[in-house]
Amino acid sequence: MCSHKQQRNIPAPSPCAGKAPLSRLLFLASPPPLLPLGRSPRWEPQAGSAEEDGLCSERYAVFQVCRQWATAVSSSSVWHFTEISCDSEDEEGMLQSLLQFLSQIKRLKIVFDQSKEVNRKNVTRILDVLAKQNHKLQQLCIVCHGENPYFYSGQDILQSIRNICDTENQIDLQHIDFRQMPFTLDDELVELVATSNPNLHSLFINNRTLVCNVAPGTIRKVLRACPKLSALGVYYASLSDDVFQELLKPERAAFTHLDIFCERLDKYIPVISEELWAAVSQKHPQLCVDLEFDHTVPACKIPRILKLNIPVSTLQLNTYNYMVNQIRFVTQSYSSTLKKLTLQTTSSEDLNSSLVDLARQCGKLLEIHCYCVVSQEVVEAFLAHCPSLKQYTLKVTKERHPWKPVTVQ
Repeated sequence: MCSHKQQRNIPAPSPCAGKAPLSRLLFLASPPPLLPLGRSPRWEPQAGSAEEDGLCSERYAVFQVCRQWATAVSSSSVWHFTEISCDSEDEEGMLQSLLQFLSQIKRLKIVFDQSKEVNRKNVTRILDVLAKQNHKLQQLCIVCHGENPYFYSGQDILQSIRNICDTENQIDLQHIDFRQMPFTLDDELVELVATSNPNLHSLFINNRTLVCNVAPGTIRKVLRACPKLSALGVYYASLSDDVFQELLKPERAAFTHLDIFCERLDKYIPVISEELWAAVSQKHPQLCVDLEFDHTVPACKIPRILKLNIPVSTLQLNTYNYMVNQIRFVTQSYSSTLKKLTLQTTSSEDLNSSLVDLARQCGKLLEIHCYCVVSQEVVEAFLAHCPSLKQYTLKVTKERHPWKPVTVQ
């Protein structure tokens, strides 16, 4: 079903005799802003829940209740923050009712199961209508939560994105998030996105596909075309000394968030020097860096990528290797900046000892997730020494996966 929900309560119209109250038929639960305007965008898109999808039929029914209700739902402010979920075949009527309001949307999140052709067609249809009608769109996030069919590379979706970036459309996007859109992006598309949206504030293209086809030269062009860009998500392979030199230019506006995905191809490229990291951190003192290491990264490459002067806020070591030395380095280097740590590693007494030391040193930690068995001492150390801790995944005995985090009250 193609469902949609808003982030703002709708003014109640005049009561309609004999009808159910309006509050029962509208989405009242407000999702977080699609792409935060703050210093460090950390919002992670989530697929719509079954409960949210079920409300879509009630939302659709509002249009057919009476004129007052239809008028209330048609208010342009209602549509400024919109999420659309496409997950079923029986949605033509719903889609038709939605299309007439697409021109009012400012912040849009599209969630869909790309394994079904009907969903892909509906998403391309929505994007193509946006390209023709919507000159107000500022933020775009696309989330896929299915499996790609064999030999499917998302070219239909990517072409619709190109249509949105057509210079004749006058759309001026400020925030773009493709982190959960698993289609390989290339230099041409990324450059088109940047040059057609010079007021971009954030751009996330680190979408974890098997191959990175975005060269460092393209990222330099992005930074030049978008002088207001303050948040960037890329593959490590898309970074270079020249990219960092672009960030060091005197006229460069404040840069606050760098989200980096490291994967197997990084073993073939030069690493960013400690001197360049230090210079960028000094030029942009508010910079926060998120680093994720895929399991395909060779263990010997990780210490070369991790540098003393990186202001690491979030670190994910999904390597399944012996990580004790890396954890000790993290404790020594990032204790003043680290807020979230995720580990996929192997159990050992040395691991327990290194985690206890990390808990004592990293007082700003908000989350710790370790997907191997640890000692009770480790759990107690994080609870005792991390006063801001909000969530942790620390198991003292083996459990059936998936392991669920504990929320600290």
